[in-house]
Amino acid sequence: MKIIIYCFLLIVCSLSVQAQKDTYLKIDISEFNFIKAIDSLKTSGVKEKDTIVPAAIKAEYWDNTVYNPYKNVDIKFPLQLKFKDSTYHPPINIKKVITSRYGWRRGRAHKGIDIDLVTGDSLYTMFDGIVRMSRYSSGHGRTIVVRHFNGLETVYAHLSKYGVKENDTLTKGQYIGKGGVSGNARGSHLHLVVNYKGISINPEYLFDFNDQNTIRAHELWITKKWTRPMFHSSKKQSELDLIISEEGAIFSLVKQKSIYVVKSGDTLSRISKRNNVSITTLCRTNTIRRNAVLKIGQHIVIEK
Repeated sequence: MKIIIYCFLLIVCSLSVQAQKDTYLKIDISEFNFIKAIDSLKTSGVKEKDTIVPAAIKAEYWDNTVYNPYKNVDIKFPLQLKFKDSTYHPPINIKKVITSRYGWRRGRAHKGIDIDLVTGDSLYTMFDGIVRMSRYSSGHGRTIVVRHFNGLETVYAHLSKYGVKENDTLTKGQYIGKGGVSGNARGSHLHLVVNYKGISINPEYLFDFNDQNTIRAHELWITKKWTRPMFHSSKKQSELDLIISEEGAIFSLVKQKSIYVVKSGDTLSRISKRNNVSITTLCRTNTIRRNAVLKIGQHIVIEK
């Protein structure tokens, strides 16, 4: 009798356990709060990629047909430029040899730098951006203008072949074409121009054209000095005095004056080159004519 009762209890227990298992299998665990919390962590833990809408770069003065669409824009100085990167991609993948600098050259303004190359060498964009212009331009020949997200435009001139078309979106270091000698060029080279709203900036103030391809600072203030070729010589690099603060930019607005004492053999041209200031500025500051005869010991005010 005891054996029968024991067997009966064992069967009942087994059926009870199976019923509990079936109950567990029917539970919808998606309704548990801890499951929802895990799902929330999975989605919130992934940050959205920091992107800039390409349309913003084309919102103003976007014209594919002209080199400078900003002709009627009044730019206030000093102006600030910001860079997210600490380096740029070299426009050419060989050693950068500058054959002519930003400055006064043969009586004319040279608004960029010339980098030596062989016709057919590949060229690359220095930063992310969008191609605003890819067509022939008077003097510059085959030209590509890329607008970047900080407002700068880089210009690549005298090309032999286009590698991109207008409105193409580019990533830093992307191939854009081949170097050459098109337009008004004396020998094959890349004429590299850096513009901000149509105003050229001395590229060597912004970038160090060394093997490290460094940007000189994440934030730079631009004064008129660095946008006027007359203050620079195409034959040598200008002395760099980087302005990296607003206080320094405001102080730079105060014109600095010095006195130069005329020596034997001095001419306005010689004084101009020696002091890195234009003859026009010398004449205006000292109220003299370009053909004025200078006297030894005469004081000339140098204003920069």
